[in-house]
Amino acid sequence: MQSNNPVFRRADGFNGRETNAYGNPTYPGNGAGHDAYGQGQSPVGYDTYAPAQAAGPRMTVDSVVQKTGISLAVVIVTAAITWIVTGDLDGASAGSLYLALMVGSFGAFALSMVNSFKRVVSPGLVLAFCALEGVALGAFSKFLDATVVQSQGITDNIVVQAVAGTFAAFAGTLTAYKVLDIKVGQKFRTFVVAAMFGMVALGLLEMVLGFFGNQIGFFGFGGLGLLFAVAGLVLGVFMLILDFDFVEQGIAAGLDERESWRAAFAMTVSLVWIYTNLLRILAIFNQD
Repeated sequence: MQSNNPVFRRADGFNGRETNAYGNPTYPGNGAGHDAYGQGQSPVGYDTYAPAQAAGPRMTVDSVVQKTGISLAVVIVTAAITWIVTGDLDGASAGSLYLALMVGSFGAFALSMVNSFKRVVSPGLVLAFCALEGVALGAFSKFLDATVVQSQGITDNIVVQAVAGTFAAFAGTLTAYKVLDIKVGQKFRTFVVAAMFGMVALGLLEMVLGFFGNQIGFFGFGGLGLLFAVAGLVLGVFMLILDFDFVEQGIAAGLDERESWRAAFAMTVSLVWIYTNLLRILAIFNQD
């Protein structure tokens, strides 16, 4: 089965291709025997040849959890450092906050593209993405906290609420995925990936228009901004379902443990996506 997800389509094990010791794809033939009908099916029922088992340590639930935990820890630590070192939102400190937001956002976006289309996953690049994403999240969270919450005398800590809500969404989605035995079909994959790229494109368009002082309102605090954030939150949950499905397939296929970093990167992207949209929703509801 070939994946539509740009993060996972670079991994041979998610595309039904066997690989040799050097990571190059191999195919049945040239003297190799073919499986009988039904023996080449993947664990989820797709007619394909099973990928070659990893020669070394294999990807497991524990390895994915460990790599995801490391990735999220880097995001949280760099976000906290950014929050502390940028100071209050006034004068020169405001400039530092905006600079951190721009550098972190564009740097994380660039590395997300590199990691998504890189054939061999690089743990260093994944952690670099997490660090830049943390810088952007720290600046973005502080900006909303200062402009929406503190400026209006609101005592609720929407940042803490958004963090708690993000992990609650993760736990709820994982529970639903396992308990309801959710099956991911090709149409669902296509829809989620297309919607994700569509929202990214609209976000970039909003940023470009913002440079000319002519925004549409996708990132605003009005009705359109709320609808955009709610749609983004729902899409983030769908992205998590895709992540769980790919991890399940990768473990069943016996992928190399290194692929755990690819899964960790994908889940980090999904959780950050959920957090930012949830934070915006809370900020909108808490304004006067």
